[in-house]
Amino acid sequence: MAISSFLSVRKRPIVVVVAVTLFIFLSSLFLFFSPGPSALPFFSSSSSHLSSQVSIPVSSNASSPETPTSVASNGGSSSTSADRVSADASPPGTGTAIASDAVSNSTADPPRPDATAAAGDAEADVAQPDHGMPPAATEASGSAGNGDTAAGVSSERDEEGQGGGGAVEEPVELPSWELCKVGNGVEAADYIPCLDNVKAINALKSRRHMEHRERHCPTEPIPRCLVPLPERYRRPVPWPRSRDMIWYNNVPHPKLVEYKKDQNWVRKSGNYFVFPGGGTQFKNGVTAYIRFIEQILPNIQWGIHTRTVLDVGCGVASFGGYLLDRNVITMSFAPKDEHEAQIQFSLERGIPAFLAVIGTQKLPFPDNSFDVIHCARCRVHWYADGGKPLLELNRVLRPGGYYIWSATPVYRKDPRDVDDWNAVVALTKSICWRTVVKSRDSNKIGVVIYQKPTSNSCYLERKNNEPPLCSESDRSRFPWYKPLDSCLFPAVPSSGGGSSWPISWPERLNMKHSTTSNNSSIQFPQEKNDSDTNYWKDLVSEVYLNEFAVNWSSVRNVMDMNAGFGGFAASIIDLPLWVMNVVPVDQPDTLHIIFNRGLIGVYHDWCESFNTYPRTYDLLHMSYLLGPLTKRCHIIEVAAEIDRVLRPGRWFVLQDTIDVIRKMDPVLRSLHYKTTIVKHQFLVATKGFWHPGSTGSNS
Repeated sequence: MAISSFLSVRKRPIVVVVAVTLFIFLSSLFLFFSPGPSALPFFSSSSSHLSSQVSIPVSSNASSPETPTSVASNGGSSSTSADRVSADASPPGTGTAIASDAVSNSTADPPRPDATAAAGDAEADVAQPDHGMPPAATEASGSAGNGDTAAGVSSERDEEGQGGGGAVEEPVELPSWELCKVGNGVEAADYIPCLDNVKAINALKSRRHMEHRERHCPTEPIPRCLVPLPERYRRPVPWPRSRDMIWYNNVPHPKLVEYKKDQNWVRKSGNYFVFPGGGTQFKNGVTAYIRFIEQILPNIQWGIHTRTVLDVGCGVASFGGYLLDRNVITMSFAPKDEHEAQIQFSLERGIPAFLAVIGTQKLPFPDNSFDVIHCARCRVHWYADGGKPLLELNRVLRPGGYYIWSATPVYRKDPRDVDDWNAVVALTKSICWRTVVKSRDSNKIGVVIYQKPTSNSCYLERKNNEPPLCSESDRSRFPWYKPLDSCLFPAVPSSGGGSSWPISWPERLNMKHSTTSNNSSIQFPQEKNDSDTNYWKDLVSEVYLNEFAVNWSSVRNVMDMNAGFGGFAASIIDLPLWVMNVVPVDQPDTLHIIFNRGLIGVYHDWCESFNTYPRTYDLLHMSYLLGPLTKRCHIIEVAAEIDRVLRPGRWFVLQDTIDVIRKMDPVLRSLHYKTTIVKHQFLVATKGFWHPGSTGSNS
């Protein structure tokens, strides 16, 4: 009995030792086979990134984009799983993020100008957080602080649990972001580097031909700064109500209210700007004006025969805004001039618009692009310098297209107006434009409509070869920083040939297109265009609209920064948004195909600032461009321009290789963007309200 008791007592420490040993052994096995230390709560840290494997159905036809760029053929990961790695927009020490759409500290919402507003319109008044994150997304906090260096998402893991994605890239030195320092007379919140270069503008020898309104980009140092928000800025009024009203504090420029008070351009009502739909030549409303044009020219067939329009000197773009009701897409443009913020008003309304001027350089559009060109008191002297401004319109107007001119020389008999009218009559006759109709509306406002010829026969029959016909070498000059021509572009390249009009909209979107650019000798197989269309259709429907942390109902203004054939824009044509298709100047020229499809776009060099105001786009999309782009300019400069153009609370989507994504991700997080990597080839980044000196990303 005593011996048994003794043995039981002696066994107790042995049992304890065995139990402890077994626990240590099992814990070691668990640690060895776990995906990482962050799997255990006692190994977690504030900088850990979590990775989850989420299955995403992707069509087998959407393996890689068929774009004209050689980079695009590299495609991306063909994995059928989506690896999402999220980084919180708020670095450590910035405090708790506030779910608010507004910078304003006010506690009361501003009154509405219309007392009968529906309850469903509350999104325009009350700051609401976006709800675009799909339920499958897994997030973890992390950031790249200012002044740090980062090579990318270092803790991202591939399906085997190892750091993947190719060779280790050189780390990007992250800047200490600062607000831009602008010149005298420039509003910091409206800063456009290539249009507000005060030093270069002051050095101009002449301003006679609007040289001071043209691009003068800074050279050294190139801006790597951020544009501040206007005081009390908040997310824009949603479309379609934004066409008629916008927040005053988002574009706090009241000069046009007084300057154009008799023309119904814009009015101030409480905390809103309200747009009645008037204009200099259509004081009683743009709807009646559009209907009047259709009455005197039935062949115009808005939205069927006529799809793309260029509106010169557009004001606040009400003409283009109301043509959207007719399935017409209008490129409205005007300079940044004394008509304070007219293009900013237009884009805040959700209407396509662009800053440009007909001065000494060509417009950034291909030859024979637009179905219709419109000018209502646009203040351009068309016959100046031998008619160069009108010759530029002739270059971008499609053969058979119409030029609609509504201005005082059309209907007034003052000596100056008569002289202007006679000069335009002589010039239009010399370039073979046919006068289709000249008429007055019920308010005695006159309109004249010209048509560009569809063949070269008229040019060859002219008694005087003035202006002279351009040579084929002139025709091939790319319209980027090129002077206006003093010669006349024929309707078609070969003498005596004809020109066909695109088929009716919407069939035009998927028509067989001309594969040779007028501004380039590059040819594109039709099969490549078709493949590109199918690729984007599948990818957008299966991934973009379902898997991205983007609230598409909040997206109105979209820019495709490397548009290719316009396949991305075509794939979202049925959404209530519009797309500015940008063809970079160092990529193959496909912009003529985009216009032939009934879409709009421009040429641009992304090593320079874009001709738009800050905070004007809801979604920026870049596909396989950043790699070659950063061989010419620094990734920090590209990121600064993206931040300038993008609205707070909105999205930047980058499709590229994982190495390129890993370079861009920490840069965007240093700007307090919230980032998510999808399928090893997409970076979806949400811009916050942070700026240098603020306390948080959403403050």
